[in-house]
Amino acid sequence: MEELDELRQKINEIDRELVALYTKRLEVCREVGLYKKAHHLPVLDAAREKQVLRSKAELVQQPELRSYVTALFEHVMTQSRMLQSKLETTWPPAKQRAYAEYRRAVERQTETPAQTRVIYQGQPGAYAEEAAKAYFGADCVRTNAKSWEGVLIAIREGLGDYGVLPIENSSTGSISAVYDLLGQYGCAIVGEQIIRVEHALMAPKGASLDSICQVYSHEQGLLQCRPFLAQYPQWEQQAEPNTALAAKLVAESKDVTKAAIASPQTAALYGLEILAEKINFNDQNYTRFVIVSNAPQITEACDKVSVVFTVPHTEGSLHRVLAVFATNGRNLLKLESRPIVGKSWEYTFFADFSGNLRSEGMDDTVRQLIDETLSFRILGNYKAAHI
Repeated sequence: MEELDELRQKINEIDRELVALYTKRLEVCREVGLYKKAHHLPVLDAAREKQVLRSKAELVQQPELRSYVTALFEHVMTQSRMLQSKLETTWPPAKQRAYAEYRRAVERQTETPAQTRVIYQGQPGAYAEEAAKAYFGADCVRTNAKSWEGVLIAIREGLGDYGVLPIENSSTGSISAVYDLLGQYGCAIVGEQIIRVEHALMAPKGASLDSICQVYSHEQGLLQCRPFLAQYPQWEQQAEPNTALAAKLVAESKDVTKAAIASPQTAALYGLEILAEKINFNDQNYTRFVIVSNAPQITEACDKVSVVFTVPHTEGSLHRVLAVFATNGRNLLKLESRPIVGKSWEYTFFADFSGNLRSEGMDDTVRQLIDETLSFRILGNYKAAHI
């Protein structure tokens, strides 16, 4: 034990020297940042950083320790960039617009419409309608659209105040098409709602499992019931825009060879008989819906932030962005990537993290994220939903 105490004392002495030297380094980095600001230079000089990392690795005589020293200086340079970003180094126009948009969102006063008009995709009885009623109350004025994009177009054109879109399922994962649409349209996420999804197989009166030849549902509904459907390989599976529409089509056909996969409530709505209940393979099957609007609505209760960004297609670029979350103590809740059309193997990233955009220190976090990305946009700040 005495030997361990002596070793720890040596480490403490080395740490004191490191703190003194690191403080001096930060002071010089601040001077570098002021020079960059005066001469309109960017904070990040990727070529210079690579050169520094190589030179530091070459100083290490023990080859097995080089990776540790490289990792240390990667972190040191990340902190240096964060320090320089606080000096408000001149940004190119795209980064200036990103920051201005973020500030407008923070400073905007929340306005609640006199009458809540909600648009969802699908027929009455769809899970999206259930999400709308759960979030806004059963008395909200609801209108359905034919597609997810149709929801966003209607919101943009002022035909509704809010839209409801599925974003993620606990069994089948993220809904990629909705992520693509969120990146394409300039809407804001203002809330989220989690709905438990329990699928049932339903058909017209007189049908049985033996009479079924075709099964209709949304693509996600079919995926979430794969093991059940695998028991009936003779059934033809037909994807429809949503589960409620599938039920409606089957009801209107009155054909006992056709069945739909949808919620039990939908069976009652369209007069169908349930042939099998709880057929989804995961009994903890939930879908998370996002509530979107034309403008952000930030309140003190908001505790989740969604952003979308791109990074240079270079070594370490995503790592530097993720380091911003870690260094600023931001809990990264989700990271999703989507391919950029026309740029093979390059991606747009969607991230959720804990926080309120009006909280202390968030401005520094956003500035650093803008510094480290090619493009950056706040998708929304809202109250996280829980099961």
